[in-house]
Amino acid sequence: MSKDKTEAAPPKKGKMKKLLMITVGAVALIGAGVGAGLYFGVGMAAEAPKPEDHYPKLVVRDPAAEPAAKGEGEEAAAPKVGTVSVPNDKYKVDPRKYEITYYPITQAFTTNLADGSGFLQIGISLSTYYDGKVIANIERQDVPIRSAVLMVLAEQDPALLSTSHGKQQLQRQLTGAINTVLRDKEGFGGIDNVYFTSLVIQ
Repeated sequence: MSKDKTEAAPPKKGKMKKLLMITVGAVALIGAGVGAGLYFGVGMAAEAPKPEDHYPKLVVRDPAAEPAAKGEGEEAAAPKVGTVSVPNDKYKVDPRKYEITYYPITQAFTTNLADGSGFLQIGISLSTYYDGKVIANIERQDVPIRSAVLMVLAEQDPALLSTSHGKQQLQRQLTGAINTVLRDKEGFGGIDNVYFTSLVIQ
């Protein structure tokens, strides 16, 4: 009788081990499934980065640097200082809301004029309402920018440059040429205007 009891015990242990192994395996599979679901769920939920996420941003003016605007006896709500994302570099900027940065090009530009009658030498400074990424782009693309500026200058008519209208037209042409280089090389222009720091026609 005791022999029968001893022989019956091992099969019970074997069944328990199998049951335990199946349970552990099921828990491991469930855990792996949950982990994979979370991994792919988070990956799908996170939006893919858009090109504009890497664009320079507009810099909001610091209200502390200006007299406070008041409305009907109460102080008007001050805008938050920070940056604003834009969809592209052709976004219409309100100059009253954003900080402007001037970046002087240290080396002057000298070139012969279109009719061969003399030469033109100018110094320029660039303005932008965007953050430091635009300045970094200008510095990185210094050589193609200088080349584009010299090409525009070489096409100028000295008679037209002697007028205010001609100088304003040259400003617009230089702004367009520099923005074209920045768009081609960096994907974003951001130059608002070009200002003359010196202009000599001889």
